[in-house]
Amino acid sequence: MTSPLQTSLTALALAALAAGSHGATAATAAGAATATTPIQHVVIIFQENVSFDHYFATYPHAANPAGEPAFHAAPGTPAVNGLAGTLLWHNPNSVQPFRLGRAQSYTCDQNHDYGPEQQAFDGGLMDRFVETVGVGGGSCPSFGHGAGLVMGYYDGNTVTALWSYAQRYAMSDNSFGTTFGPSTPGAINLVSGQTGRVDLAHSRGDLAESVVGDTVTGDPDPYYDDCSGSTQIAMSGENVGDRLSAAGLTWGWFQGGFAPTSHDGSGKAVCGAATPNLGGAVQKDYSAHHQPFQYYASTANPRHLPPTSVAMIGHTDQANHQYDLADFQNALAAGNLPAVSFLKAKKSQDGHAGYSSPLDEQIFLVQTINALQKLPQWQSTAVFLAYDDSDGWYDHQMGPIVNSSASGEDALSGDGACGHGRALHLLQGRCGYGPRMPLLVISPWARPNYVDHTVTDQTSILRFVEDNWGLGRIGAGSYDVLANPLDGLFDLAHPHPAPLVLDPATGLPAH
Repeated sequence: MTSPLQTSLTALALAALAAGSHGATAATAAGAATATTPIQHVVIIFQENVSFDHYFATYPHAANPAGEPAFHAAPGTPAVNGLAGTLLWHNPNSVQPFRLGRAQSYTCDQNHDYGPEQQAFDGGLMDRFVETVGVGGGSCPSFGHGAGLVMGYYDGNTVTALWSYAQRYAMSDNSFGTTFGPSTPGAINLVSGQTGRVDLAHSRGDLAESVVGDTVTGDPDPYYDDCSGSTQIAMSGENVGDRLSAAGLTWGWFQGGFAPTSHDGSGKAVCGAATPNLGGAVQKDYSAHHQPFQYYASTANPRHLPPTSVAMIGHTDQANHQYDLADFQNALAAGNLPAVSFLKAKKSQDGHAGYSSPLDEQIFLVQTINALQKLPQWQSTAVFLAYDDSDGWYDHQMGPIVNSSASGEDALSGDGACGHGRALHLLQGRCGYGPRMPLLVISPWARPNYVDHTVTDQTSILRFVEDNWGLGRIGAGSYDVLANPLDGLFDLAHPHPAPLVLDPATGLPAH
């Protein structure tokens, strides 16, 4: 099926393309693929561990208690498929949903493993979250709710920036994890749509909790990374980085803490950088299993080598397109925004419960997006804000099961079963779609104050990149062949380039 994003540019889009070309020469070098839309720059901010209801349950209605930033929705703001009525007050789970405020921004990390998430869905009844994935109590902050903490949600007084962006730009209330499970499958699905085809010859450690057959379902670290732990896997096959390089496009994955703090006697990189979160707890910056391109020999930078120059950021050199977040800031300062940029915050600001918070996350998101909106390339940029997994947080909406699995870890449709159809490319352990998560598009080309209800998943972002530059599908069992497009989030005929500059502390428009 041909997407509207693949059609010819209108005269307006051509004008915008020309106007936004300043500083874009690195993305449009001779021989490089040409964008099929006015969007010449894609920035994918990939955050951690949030379900849709955990952040948008009552959107656009916030409680607005005294002492917290007050959120007031614009007239005509559309409703979302969130929590209201029976779901809010007579929920089928054993603990009712409840609001978490800014003072409760640090919480326990919930269980978000492949099998327990399916058990929480209980065949679509969505009523076993407390018993199967809820975590709380003891020294773990659950604010008196114990395992019932999994039913907590924030509103626009805490995740204020996200609600503010949803007001100005577009969001989806029907976007899902490609499969069930934690961070590693989510990250790999984003860049290849294929969590199968683990290269067992280049894997080590105890894989029993991480790999089912040839499919990764847990959180092993990447084999091609000096900063990985003892359990490691490699992936075979293609990823989107291979396609971008072959098309002559500039691209990079930029992650907090990727730059090594030292090298040991053998030359092995040491990733020792650490930063305190807002609560004062010092967190290591780098997490190897959040870096999907390090699982592939073709796109890895095992020694964490820096780019040979700022001008080479996005191009192929010793860094092999894998960078520290500081390299992204340097590239912006030099007017060298790659065609495709993946951004991963340092751990203290990635939003992951247990060591980060929505308020830490907000600082990273707002500072990054404020900086992007000041660029001359902003008028040709689209920012996707997405998440790797749900952390197990309650969400009431089950997605369609477009790919079945019958492995020992599956449990959605009974022991050893998730769905009843045929597994895509006959690979097990890839049941999906998984939990619903937030997805926002922040761009002059996004529909303003709009909620899209199209069923999409993490590989819909992959599909957008493929379609925007004519890269073709990765295929070979990739979910990109099933992904719906993100066209509904865009209006390519009516751009609105005025930026929305927010205050990182409050998430409200800056003055």
